[in-house]
Amino acid sequence: MISPIDTVIVGAGQAGLGVSFFLQKDHRKHVVFERGRIGESWLSQRWDSFKLNTLNYMNVLPGLSYPGTEPDGFWKRDELVNYFRDYVDRFQLPVQTGVTVKSVEKDGMFHVRMQKKGQAVETVDCRSVVIASGSQQSSKYSSMSTLIPENITQLHTSNYRNPQVLPDGAIVVVGGGQSGCQIAEDLLKAGREVYLCTSRVGRVPRRYRGRDILDWWVDMKFWDVTLKELEDKSISRAPQPQTSGLGRHGHTVSYQQLARQGVVLLGRLREVDGGSLVLGDEAAANVHYADEFSQTMKNRIDAYLEKAGITPPPIEEDPADEPDLQADCVSPLRRLNLQQANISTIIWATGFTSDFSWIHLPVLDNNGMPIHQRGISPVSGLYFIGFPWLNSRKSGIIYGIEEDAQFIANAIKDQLVGI
Repeated sequence: MISPIDTVIVGAGQAGLGVSFFLQKDHRKHVVFERGRIGESWLSQRWDSFKLNTLNYMNVLPGLSYPGTEPDGFWKRDELVNYFRDYVDRFQLPVQTGVTVKSVEKDGMFHVRMQKKGQAVETVDCRSVVIASGSQQSSKYSSMSTLIPENITQLHTSNYRNPQVLPDGAIVVVGGGQSGCQIAEDLLKAGREVYLCTSRVGRVPRRYRGRDILDWWVDMKFWDVTLKELEDKSISRAPQPQTSGLGRHGHTVSYQQLARQGVVLLGRLREVDGGSLVLGDEAAANVHYADEFSQTMKNRIDAYLEKAGITPPPIEEDPADEPDLQADCVSPLRRLNLQQANISTIIWATGFTSDFSWIHLPVLDNNGMPIHQRGISPVSGLYFIGFPWLNSRKSGIIYGIEEDAQFIANAIKDQLVGI
């Protein structure tokens, strides 16, 4: 590779490919380095039955509309990745897979040290760098995982694939967000006994008044709310609400529905005492919080319809969305003996961590997280993309990539004017 080039993009997921599209369109010489395969995190961090929670027409990149016949359906993991691969081929994007970026430094020019599999470390000089490696780089385990008896199989949601590969016995899922609840459903379908340590996570009905709730959010400009406009900034740190794309039109996920299907709902895992899990008493409050969140979202849609002068379509019956006013679905268990309950496996649905220590520039805060304003870092020429609330609510999903990628590409163009 002849250096210097205009831009190095780190990461070939939706964010990196989106920026590459606009740079290619602007005839800027650049390269996209991906340590694994195109769309690696989608391939390596999702289970076999996984489907996206966002509608197909929302899961597209700039310049290439949804190519299928079900725009209101939900892609499987491999279908999305195939779309990414076709995207790279169609626009001849300069993606190099199997390349690990070791460090990024700057001395007038940026110096990106990278290594292809089986080869020596090389340095690529460039005028700008885009970090599109995302915020879900490494699995995060609870510190309590080290206290679990050795005979118990432990894995993170990113390593879970299907129930068949797990040892016989009951399973504890720690974490009641999207992944935890969806994996609990996957296990139930295989006839497994499941315990779920719940979390304070909102939920939404999959469909409301005849449409997918995400369609309503598009009409309401809900996705377009920016971080700057948020009065309560803590909302930007809240987990995505529970829902599922499984089924032709997806389906509602709720704690009470999981309980009706056989899941034992528990409070937060507080400690591990010998061979027992010590549990909190938050489960009922978590059920109420999720129910209230759903009602709030429905109220907002109704308010939007009233303000727009639209006659509200009828409400369909959705048992999974019915609130459990007394939280009868919750188990009274405060201590779970792993041996007595025949627990063989614990699945940690405890999220991910990021490591940006390889960026040797003053662009990280005290927690090691990127400092930026809408993806523009304090170091001229270094940019970030692909993070939740980079600019707006939709920044964290594929639906928001075109807007964010265009903004970053324009910033690069302005930076490189005259070069």
